[in-house]
Amino acid sequence: MVTSRARGRWAALLLAGLTPVVAELTLGNPPLRQAWLLLLWVPIYGAGTVLIRELVRRTGRGWLAILLLGAAYGIVEEGLALQALTSPTIYGVADWAPRILGLNSAYTELNIPYHAVFSVALPILLVDLTIPDLRHRPYLGRTGLVVAGVVFVLGALLLRWTTAFIDPGYQAPPAVLAAFVLAIAVLAVLALRFTPRPPDVAAAAPRTVPAPPVVACLAGVVAFGYLALLFPFGGARHPAFTQGGWVAVPMVAAALLAVAAAVLLRRWAAHGEWRDRHSLALAGGALVAHTAFGVIANGENTTDRLSLAALGLVMLALLALLARRTR
Repeated sequence: MVTSRARGRWAALLLAGLTPVVAELTLGNPPLRQAWLLLLWVPIYGAGTVLIRELVRRTGRGWLAILLLGAAYGIVEEGLALQALTSPTIYGVADWAPRILGLNSAYTELNIPYHAVFSVALPILLVDLTIPDLRHRPYLGRTGLVVAGVVFVLGALLLRWTTAFIDPGYQAPPAVLAAFVLAIAVLAVLALRFTPRPPDVAAAAPRTVPAPPVVACLAGVVAFGYLALLFPFGGARHPAFTQGGWVAVPMVAAALLAVAAAVLLRRWAAHGEWRDRHSLALAGGALVAHTAFGVIANGENTTDRLSLAALGLVMLALLALLARRTR
């Protein structure tokens, strides 16, 4: 008979392996022909998400804490390891929009929320739905928590030392790195000390929540819209095919879209009629739209686009199987 502790370890391994697949592979970054690169990302992505979930579950916090720590994770990866938030040359992102206080503004607006949602929150949600009896409990003991933390730090260092992913001629100024560390610390304290604890029972509300297909469609629109507003694609050099000062328009639109989605989701999730099938519809809609955008924006050639589309079909089949279990 498998013990609860052993099941928790298996759940942690599932979460660690799923995270880079959701965050990177299903977006087409890297393409399937370079899927081996995920081995380099499992330590930072996988251990980082496991560490966040363990801390949140141990402190009894909820999804707001997960999202705040997900944003902190984004700063660790993009600000400290890759240093892409401030590099003037990496990926060409400094040319997307004006740099603000040394930050690549559009890239920062795109990637910090992206990591919070796709690198942290959605993988945690999917594993919680897959293993529902462990969703409110930590997966690991104290030793496992320490191991996850150590692997996460080593993963960040590995990413920093792997020159294929960084700008080898750039080193962020010490003051910038100190500011990132401070921001990470502030987000962690806010998440683990000041976010509300989830109620035992969802509160009743005068309005019902939408049906799961509606939730899936809205999640897909928000995910696709946010990515399309901020990530230049189709030969564009700036977000949403803008030029000059007009780049502020899609950046503001993306921020408003994210805020509106957060307000609606908070209202719906607090309703007594919100069920696991709604949560799965939310995750599924966002993931499908995320992969659809990857087919359009990230495929370097027809083979890459077709392979990503095929991966999307496999993902749909797995989501359908999980939907049957959830129902």
